[in-house]
Amino acid sequence: MNDFQSSAKPQPQNGWALAVIVTGVLVAAVDTTIVILALPTMMRSLHANLSGIIWVIMAYLLVITLLSTQVGRLGDMFGRVRMYELGFLIFVLGSFLCGISGDESALIGFRILQGVGGALISANSGAVIADTFPPETRGRAYGFNSIGWNLGAIVGILLGGFITTYFSWRYIFLINVPIGLAAVVVAWFVLKERGQREPRKMDWWGMGLLGLGLFLVLLTMVYSASQPLNSRMILMFATGIVSLIVFVVVETRQTSPMLHLKLFRNRIVTASLLAAFFQSLGNFAVLFLVIMYLQGLRQLTPLNASLLLVPGYLVGGFLGPFSGRLVDKVGSAIPASIGLGVQAIALFFYAHLGLHNPLWWVTGISIINGIGDAGFFPANNAAVMKGSPRGSYGIASGMLRTFANVGMVLSFASAMLIAATQIPRDLAFAIFVGTTSLRGPLMEAFNHGIHTAFYLAIILMAIAVIFSLLRGVSNDTQTVPHRH
Repeated sequence: MNDFQSSAKPQPQNGWALAVIVTGVLVAAVDTTIVILALPTMMRSLHANLSGIIWVIMAYLLVITLLSTQVGRLGDMFGRVRMYELGFLIFVLGSFLCGISGDESALIGFRILQGVGGALISANSGAVIADTFPPETRGRAYGFNSIGWNLGAIVGILLGGFITTYFSWRYIFLINVPIGLAAVVVAWFVLKERGQREPRKMDWWGMGLLGLGLFLVLLTMVYSASQPLNSRMILMFATGIVSLIVFVVVETRQTSPMLHLKLFRNRIVTASLLAAFFQSLGNFAVLFLVIMYLQGLRQLTPLNASLLLVPGYLVGGFLGPFSGRLVDKVGSAIPASIGLGVQAIALFFYAHLGLHNPLWWVTGISIINGIGDAGFFPANNAAVMKGSPRGSYGIASGMLRTFANVGMVLSFASAMLIAATQIPRDLAFAIFVGTTSLRGPLMEAFNHGIHTAFYLAIILMAIAVIFSLLRGVSNDTQTVPHRH
């Protein structure tokens, strides 16, 4: 029997099931953007310093990165729907505790808990879709799932600015509580376990080594963006790199590795995972770089700066389902590769923004970037699932999120580091969180630094295009049997 042949026929409740899944992705996406505009208020309220408060973002992303494959594995073991619902509950609890945090350390700690819930949601959402929808309609389902991500980013931007302007920053977390609880109730009635349970083992060594390596590399990059390089930072970076190398070696010897190396035997899966990594590495920093440009150089408030980017997210969300339908007809390689190419064009235009361009140019470029998003994500997600055996949907979905999240975390830190090379380092953080803006000669210097970061992103996007094309187009619409 074909591994990809769904054991369940389409059900009337599939629409409700998709709505719940999209809601989960939306909630997780909200918390990748909603915190950005609240950082200055948080810093003042909690009497925190800049280098510390930045970990309110970094801790959340890092935890999701580390846990994606592991909690996807839990979904294969104990049920993807059950783990998805548990993720909602943990996310709600973490959000509530973040909202009542009394100091910086508590907030970062509860963001870690929130990240555990976000990992359970994001890692199992793709697998739940794969279990619920047959292969011939899965692309469309992933297209609607992309709406959740884009809409979540929009909601995060709008709510982040609105809530911190007119209410307390604490409500950016507390608002998740009623939404999450309502989603859990609906999920309880409409989501059904349809996948087979598979025995799995947790890879504690792999998770520990990857976590240590990424943390030390990120910590070095954050420090480098705010202070001169010193011997301690070099030692941290070297230790992080060694940890990552040891992680790769250990994974080749594990019976149940964190990165399921057998999946790399499939060319489509390998190319799709690497495309996801380089796309995320190149494109995630766009939001931060553009906001730094608008706040630091064009003197806009954080809220007004973010509002210029909303149309791009709207277009991406609107086009996602249409892109998904195209994937079901022509395969993944062409839509994904074209989407990446369109995003590279958007990055090129961003790299040529000056100090006097009309602000509507930013909105126009964001729309181009949104079109690229809509082409890439549904196609790439569908390709990973079509290339993975049915019993490993949870692991495949988790690996996809891990590759994308590693790129996301490193993209954020890299953008900060490169953009800060042309100005005094302590100003970069202040510009990013919106507590200061530039005047005089520093404006041109900082703009040059932002352009350099965008050019690097274009190179990374070109690499993503290469991997996307390497998956091939001949059999991309067909499902290939796998042996367990």
